[in-house]
Amino acid sequence: MYRFACFVSGVTIAVMVAINGNLTGYYGVYTATVIIHLAGLLFLFLALKARRQRLFPACKIPAWMYLGGVIGILTTLFNNFAFGKISMTGLVALSLFGETVTALTIDVTGLFGMQKRRMKPRVLVGLVFSLAGILLMLRQARGAALYAVLVSIGAGVTVVLSRTVNARLSGYTGEMRSSFINHLTGLGASGLVLALAGRSELAALSALPQAPWWAYLGGVMGALVVMLCNATVPRVPAFEVTLLTFVGQVFTGIGIDVLARRSWSSDTFIGGLLIAAGIAVNLLWERAAAAKSEKAKTRTGD
Repeated sequence: MYRFACFVSGVTIAVMVAINGNLTGYYGVYTATVIIHLAGLLFLFLALKARRQRLFPACKIPAWMYLGGVIGILTTLFNNFAFGKISMTGLVALSLFGETVTALTIDVTGLFGMQKRRMKPRVLVGLVFSLAGILLMLRQARGAALYAVLVSIGAGVTVVLSRTVNARLSGYTGEMRSSFINHLTGLGASGLVLALAGRSELAALSALPQAPWWAYLGGVMGALVVMLCNATVPRVPAFEVTLLTFVGQVFTGIGIDVLARRSWSSDTFIGGLLIAAGIAVNLLWERAAAAKSEKAKTRTGD
C-alpha cells in the first residue's frame, strides 16, 4: 500500500509540474512559487480547521525539522538555473542520480534519525537497473556546462533532504500539520527570494494576469504530495521511495506530452522502463524471501 502511495506521489508531481508551468507563464518563476505555496497553505489551513486540529504542535521540536520547506525552494532554484543549459532528459537523469545517491546514503547511515537499512543484494540489483536507466538518459547531457550538471544533481539531493526532514517532522505533528508547516516556511523563503531577485516580476504584477482557475491548483497538489511523502518515507526505504516516485512521474509526464502533442524523449521512456524493471525485480525478490521465511516459521511451529 505504501509503495503504491509512492507511485501515486510521482503521478501527482507530474501533473502538478504541468499545472505550475502554466502558472509560471503568467506570473514568472518567483511570483508563481509564492502563489503556489500560498495556495497550498490556504488549503491546508482550511483542512486543519475543518478537522479542528491545532496549526502548530504543542511539544518542542528540533529547529532543523522546520527547514523542509526552505530546502524545497532550493530544488526549484536549482532546476531554474539548469533549465535551458542542459536537455530536459539530462536534467531529469542528473536529478535522479542525486536523489539515488542521497537516498542510499540515508538508508545506510540512518541520517536525520531515519531507520538504518542494511544494503541487501536485491537493492544492488535495483541500483544496477537504475544506473543503467540514468546513463541512457544522460546521453543528451554531453557538452553541458559543468555548473548546470552540478546544480541538476543538487536538485535531486535537495528533493530527498526536504522529503526526509518533512517526514521526521510529521512524526511529531502528523502528515497534514507537517505539510502546513512545510508550506509556511516555504512561503517565507520564496517571498524572500522574490523580494531579492524578482523585482521585475513584482513591477509587472500591476497588469494582474488572468490565469485560468485550474492553474492555481498546483499548490493544493503540492500539499497532497508532501502529505503522501510524510506517510511513506518512514515506512519505505528511501531508495525505493525515490525510484517508485520517479517511475510514476516520468511515465505520467510522457502521457501528458503525448496528450498535448509535444515531443518526448525515447531515452527517458526506455530509461524509465529499466528503472521500473529494477523495482519489479526488487519487489518479487522481497516477496519470495518473505514467503520462504513464512514457510520456515510454519515448519518450525510444526
